[in-house]
Formats: sequence, C-alpha cells, structure tokens
Amino acid sequence: MSPPSVSPASVDASVLVPVLNEAESIAETVRAMTAQRFDGSIEFLFADGGSADDTVAQLTELGRADPRIRVFDNPLGGTASGLNVCLREARGEFVARMDAHTYYREDYVALGVERLRRGGTSWVAGPQVPEGRGRVSLAVTAALRTPFGRGASKKWGSGDGAAGAEYDLDTGVFGGVWRRADVLASGGWDEGWPRNQDSEMASRFLRAGERIVCVPAMGARYLPRDSLKGLWRQYEDYGSYRAKTALRHPTSLRRSALLPPLLVLDAALALLAPSRRLRRAARAGLGVYAVGLGACAKAEGPEVVAVIVTMHAAHGVGFLRGLRRWGVPRAALVHAAGGPLPVGAAGPYDGPVDAPSLGA
Repeated sequence: MSPPSVSPASVDASVLVPVLNEAESIAETVRAMTAQRFDGSIEFLFADGGSADDTVAQLTELGRADPRIRVFDNPLGGTASGLNVCLREARGEFVARMDAHTYYREDYVALGVERLRRGGTSWVAGPQVPEGRGRVSLAVTAALRTPFGRGASKKWGSGDGAAGAEYDLDTGVFGGVWRRADVLASGGWDEGWPRNQDSEMASRFLRAGERIVCVPAMGARYLPRDSLKGLWRQYEDYGSYRAKTALRHPTSLRRSALLPPLLVLDAALALLAPSRRLRRAARAGLGVYAVGLGACAKAEGPEVVAVIVTMHAAHGVGFLRGLRRWGVPRAALVHAAGGPLPVGAAGPYDGPVDAPSLGA
C-alpha cells in the first residue's frame, strides 16, 4: 500500500525528530514512526546534526518512497537546534516531538491531538517507559521502578499498558504534542540547553499559567543507556542543566533534585571535613543512605544498586558543576526549602530565548 501524499496546504500534524549518527537503527525508527494511525495528514521532519555515517542517505532514500518524510540540515548540531529547525519547517497545526531511541504507540499523535482539541491544556505528553535490553539498561529499567531511582518525578511509566486517568506534570516531562503556534509563541526550544531543553521550555509554559497534562495511554518505550559510563555522562549533564534551569526558573527546582548534590557533599565531608565530629556526622548520613541501598539490593539486586549510585553521584556532581559554571540559584534554593520567592521570581519568564535556528 502506498503512503498517502502530502501537500503543504493539507498537513494537520508534523513530527519533529533531531538525529545524529543513527544509521544502525534509523530504518527501524522510521518504520515505527510512520506507522502512526492519525485521522488527518501527517509529515515526519528529520533534522540531521552532521552525522558521520549514512543516516542522511538512508533518510533521503526513505523519503523517496514516502513523501511524508522530509530531511533538513541542523548546522548547529544540538538537539534543541534540531527541534527548532523542524519547527521552522513544520506545516502542521500540531507538532509532536519524537526521539530516535524511543518507540511510540501507533496512536501517540492522535491521542495528543485529541486531548489538545478538548482544551484545558497546551501541552500533552505521555509517560516515559524504560525498556532495557542489555545488562546495564535492564538494571536502569529496574532502578527507575524504585523511589530511589525515579525520585519525585511523575513522568516515568510502568509499562503495564494501563490507561488510567490523566494527571498534571511539572517540569519533569518527556516530549509531547503541542499546537505549533503555542510553541512558537513560547520562543521554541532554547539552544543554550543541550540537555533538559524540554524541562526548560516546560518551565516557561508553567510560569505563564499553562497546564502540562500526562495521558498514561501515550506511554512511549525508551531505551536506557547500556553502560555505566554512558549513564554517568547522561546524568551528569542532566544535573548540570538542572542547575541552569533553576537559575532561570526558580520554581522549577524540586526538593528531591537537591538530594544528589547533598549526597556528594556529604561524601566529601565524610572524607575531608576538618573536624572528627563533622566527619562522623557525615558518615552517619552515608549510613542512612547505605541502609536504603541495602533494602533496594535485597529487592532488586546489586546491579540495580550500582546503577542508582551512578545516577545519584553523576547528577550530584553535575549539579555542583552547574553551580560553579552558571552561579548559585539562590531564589530556587529558598523556594525548595519552603521560603518565599523574591517579588517577580515566580512570574512568566519574558527574557530572551536563544533559538537562532528558528529564523535561520
């Protein structure tokens, strides 16, 4: 059966996909994405960030067979810039973000568009459902089923396929579906955020009084990192840009996000504190943490504990490095501690959004 043709005037939804060096899996990814069941016209936009393999060649060939596929250059190479390139070229009233290492339900776009049309929200997302395949990624999947691994974030799904009632999200989001006009009005994805760009944009939506709704039936299967080294890099980057987001958006910082950096500081004090009394107190704190890890090891196994420690330590180191790089988000720390925000700190962010790729 031939794919439907698409004309500029008839596009209802555009799927935005930044890619980089995806040759090994891009054909499978595209097959899964283009299987979307949507009552309307849909296009799939890929922005390549300078792949050194034949990702572009494969996408170009796939586009010859399916006119809904369009391929663009992403000269700046980042995820946020790739999303903005796609947003700039999108022709649909609705846009959906999809990632090359995630598998989406065939009705993902349809469910998101239907919920937007019902009103009451300008951002609809589904839970992120980790699905490990290798030894480490399976341990990450198990870790993200525990309170230790997922923290206070509500974006993680169980993968049990239950529909459930929708609920509101904070800045812990995983992609989503929007009206294109709303994303443009917000300024697009800020290209100063190579990581956590969805969380930063979510902060702008929330500070403007918008709701972000999670629809459990839109759960998407995410493939976690399959090495501790890769997991460390991922969580260190997340921690660093979480600190930057807190500086710009003070209300975005959860108390649970402070536990990893406090754990890292506690470990440093346990070793290097100038007084024996302070070292003992710090070691007592580590003892409490170790008890929690022991219970987790009994329930999930030692590999899961290694993953959790990696996630916490990397996120904590990254957050502290973020403080050193961008400054201390004092208003965010006061807010997380339950104190009052300075006047104006909780209002809509109206500063500059760095999105040069939108106008390139």
